[in-house]
Amino acid sequence: MREVLDDLMATWRSGGTAGLATVVRTIRSAPRPAGAALAVAPDGSVAGSVSGGCVEGAVYELATEVVAGGVPELQRYGITDDDAFAVGLTCGGILDVFVEPVSQQTFPQLSAVAEAIENHRPIAVATVIAHPDRTRVGRRIVIEPDGSDGSLGSARADAAVADDARGLLLAGQTAVLSYGPDGERVDETDDRGMEVFVASYAPRPRMLIVGAIDFAAALARQADFLGYRVTVCDARPVFATAARFPAADEVVVDWPDRYLRAQSEADAIDGRTAICVLTHDPKFDVPALEVALRLPRVGYVGAMGSRRTHVDRMARLAEAGLGEMELGRLSSPIGLDLGARTPEETAVSIVAEIIARRWGGGGRPLAAVDGRIHHEQAAEQR
Repeated sequence: MREVLDDLMATWRSGGTAGLATVVRTIRSAPRPAGAALAVAPDGSVAGSVSGGCVEGAVYELATEVVAGGVPELQRYGITDDDAFAVGLTCGGILDVFVEPVSQQTFPQLSAVAEAIENHRPIAVATVIAHPDRTRVGRRIVIEPDGSDGSLGSARADAAVADDARGLLLAGQTAVLSYGPDGERVDETDDRGMEVFVASYAPRPRMLIVGAIDFAAALARQADFLGYRVTVCDARPVFATAARFPAADEVVVDWPDRYLRAQSEADAIDGRTAICVLTHDPKFDVPALEVALRLPRVGYVGAMGSRRTHVDRMARLAEAGLGEMELGRLSSPIGLDLGARTPEETAVSIVAEIIARRWGGGGRPLAAVDGRIHHEQAAEQR
């Protein structure tokens, strides 16, 4: 829903009703992940996507019907549909899509959800997508670490789902959870109970870029495009200015190692954080890498430089006391081998390596790889 939130809020604030279609479950090689959304405004305009084009038309029609009738619906799309008129996914996957009307009456907490996301506060939305009692389909509860709002129809169900949703929120995961009709713990294969889709909206992952150089400006643009909250840090105030890095969320003038240490102590670096050191200067990059590679949780640490620079840097880090395991966490020289030359091309190679690291990709042409195109997440991101 995050990708269509601005459009949803425009309709919500105006007092209208939008049709919201959300991918709640994927099977095999589905083109969009769970949580991907498409919104249909009252004027018929569309925002977002649930399939990259395969079933958009069918979902659009269903969304308009759901808005007109006011009744949410869970629909499966894929090549296994028995109905000859159903729209199949050309990629061979299957999508379960939940379509619901969204208005101030059906989703009164939407403004609070939008505010939390805007302010980087973790929040989860749990929605009943299947239930023996059709009147409970579409009910929702909004969960924050210290409270909740709304109801799924019973106190027992609210308590069970809120507890599980907080676990998913902590892990930054989105999932369908199965219960008995009143929130009882049941075997997931039991289809006689309640299914709840929990969408977790953890704060955006961070990218911390060390070095206020032209390559950093290009990387900030790429990272912003991918949804990162970008910080550029450099100790030189003449270079570290907001005007030079318009894509960055913040530009910090500080010694990078001191800044990274302070961020770690503030618990502002986690397993989704990427740290990219682009300075080429030992007095900046070695102390910064010494801190970064010793962090208990970080998703990626990379450093720019030639092969010669890399050898010298590794020797300096070893002299600083870093062990083989810590040094093994460093991606240096940074980025994938794309033959990049310009700052923009280099930025693409860096984010490509981060994406490959996250999902377990090998960085090879897809035409040269057998098996599934879409990888499962390589490691749990905290």
